[in-house]
Amino acid sequence: MSELDLKSYRFRAEREDDWRALEGLLERIQNSGVNALKPDELVALPQLYRTAVSSLSTARAVSLDRNLITYLETLCTRGYLFMYGPRVSFWERFGSFFRRDWPDAVRSMVGATILSSAIMFGFALIVMMLVLSDSEWFYPFAAFLDERTPEASQETLRATLYTEDEDIAGMLSVFASQLFTHNTMVALLCFALGFMVGIPTAILLAYNGCILGAYVGLYVSKGLGFEIIGWLMIHGVTELFAIILAAAAGLVIGKTLAFPGEKRRVDAMADAGKRAGNVGMGVVVMLFLAALLEGFGRQLINDDLTRYMVAGVSLLGWLSYFYLRPGAKR
Repeated sequence: MSELDLKSYRFRAEREDDWRALEGLLERIQNSGVNALKPDELVALPQLYRTAVSSLSTARAVSLDRNLITYLETLCTRGYLFMYGPRVSFWERFGSFFRRDWPDAVRSMVGATILSSAIMFGFALIVMMLVLSDSEWFYPFAAFLDERTPEASQETLRATLYTEDEDIAGMLSVFASQLFTHNTMVALLCFALGFMVGIPTAILLAYNGCILGAYVGLYVSKGLGFEIIGWLMIHGVTELFAIILAAAAGLVIGKTLAFPGEKRRVDAMADAGKRAGNVGMGVVVMLFLAALLEGFGRQLINDDLTRYMVAGVSLLGWLSYFYLRPGAKR
């Protein structure tokens, strides 16, 4: 037996009983909760934890067996999480996410959100003006081989904005599911592409803005501008806001990766990743709501003023939730 192995053996033999006792208490807590421990065991737990931490420190200092050090690191981590970790239930954590974590993360990305909005709606405006000046500009951006083309009559385009058939609930549920999947993929791409310094995210935002602008320009050119905006915004307020937030999170990650600032890059990325992750999880909720509005509300509500009212309430609700809540951090 080598000298190192002998040291590790003696070290383990002198202290292993305490480690096993701590491990047994942690196992019982994990399986049955802290109430499973007796009063004397609760009193002994902090002492056993300190003993394990001391053993880990000594083992590292004298370079003992690596497997022993790994075992002690795992044991001490488990003990730390019980001794000092947050003790919240699932529902408390769930409520905390919607009450604080998500809106705080969104507010921390105001600059990136404004930039994402400017990219999408800026390109939408440019392409809309191009289509209004010459309808041939529609085809490079939004020709998807359906009836919505510059050659379509006003009546044909108007018919695509309103649903007359009332017996469509089953079809709309499938439609809503498909829309949720599609929009989630777009948002995830905007988020994920941020790791490439945000450039692909900006390109994707611009492309979606071009499609949006081309269709709005088409309907405006046929005298249906008021109708198309209402048709889009009943769900678009929530859907486009969600995509913009996902893109903003991606841009923040890309910016942090390229310019970490005064922090170490790993620390800066950890902070940005946490905030971006909270935004990303919230975006999925927004896209689910947008799919319901697009698959049901937009199809079943045929009155333009009602569509605008739903869009206005949605916009006011999201802005109030993210930026105007009492007690929100600035």
